[in-house]
Amino acid sequence: MAQKRDYYTVLGVNRDASEEDIKKSYRKLAMKHHPDRNSGEKSSEDKFKEAKEAYEVLSDARKRAAYDQFGHAGVDPSAGFGGGRGPFGPGGPEGFGGFADAFGDIFGEIFGQQSSRGRGTGMFRGADLRYNLELSLEEVARGTEAKIRIPTLEACATCHGSGAKPGTQPKPCTTCGGRGEVRVSQGFFSIQQTCPTCHGSGKMVTDPCAACGGEGRTRKHKTLSVKIPAGVDHEDRIRLAGEGEAGVNGGPPGDLYVVVQLKPHAVFQREGADLHCEMPVGFATAALGGEIEIPTLDGQAKIRIPAETQTGQVFRLRNKGIRPVRGSVTGDLYCHVAVETPVNLTARQKELLREFEAINEKNPESHTPRAKSFFDRVRDFFGS
Repeated sequence: MAQKRDYYTVLGVNRDASEEDIKKSYRKLAMKHHPDRNSGEKSSEDKFKEAKEAYEVLSDARKRAAYDQFGHAGVDPSAGFGGGRGPFGPGGPEGFGGFADAFGDIFGEIFGQQSSRGRGTGMFRGADLRYNLELSLEEVARGTEAKIRIPTLEACATCHGSGAKPGTQPKPCTTCGGRGEVRVSQGFFSIQQTCPTCHGSGKMVTDPCAACGGEGRTRKHKTLSVKIPAGVDHEDRIRLAGEGEAGVNGGPPGDLYVVVQLKPHAVFQREGADLHCEMPVGFATAALGGEIEIPTLDGQAKIRIPAETQTGQVFRLRNKGIRPVRGSVTGDLYCHVAVETPVNLTARQKELLREFEAINEKNPESHTPRAKSFFDRVRDFFGS
């Protein structure tokens, strides 16, 4: 059975994203992967369904709250927790529930294997978190350290995660006798499945902690420092182990994944380790040649423009790009020439250009070979 991805990761938003951000991200994904626009593409159809499922949960305040607290198990009716709001489901996108768990128990009995989810103990790993961190080109090129503030679920400081009022202890579940599992007979099969009363914890809280309402975890914000290595690229992930949500019933915490989002730059466009920029060149400089200054990430650099330079020509400056985080070779800077037509001409400038054009017309083949070649092809096309 395929493992469900975290709904926030599916939509590419942070866990504290607003309803408008969630809606905007869903619309973008829906338009991109809609079956009508990707006829016959199974991967696009699957991504469309996945985005739709994520949006249906995160756009509903009640479902989103259940998902934030209990993961997929909190919104999956098949998990057997009563309306999809059962607590203590697997915290991350790797959880299974319901029928899959039942088959896991059958195979476990046959082969003597133990479930990796900690069945019978009620212990579950906390959910992984995603944080989209926007960085400038200069920051990713040189590396930086960023402060981020994230919402998360942490073990309750009052009851230390037990969910019981201080001075009291949870009692063994009366349904499963504290085992966290019940045996159900279905025809010839005898199947063990998660206890529907205690949801696998084996315990019942009769006197809940006032601070967390008996859940054992409370929602808080925490500030972290993230070191960004030089050379990271758009969508690169930085893993902070153990900085995700707290586990349930003593389970390990999840991880935090900081996902780099590269801000648009006013001058450069990044392509791997290389940088590209458009280089405007004046009409006279392009025709006669000259020297111009261009910006680089290390400061100004000079480029010699040869005479008769045309729009579209590319000049390469070696080692003026970015050194990737997983490489040893620095990229290059590619400057794309854009010959600029003069504007706001004075009367004298217009007069000189008319004289220039008149001279050109006496021998156009020598001065505008590309134009002659183009019009020759046009005449050939029309058969004239």
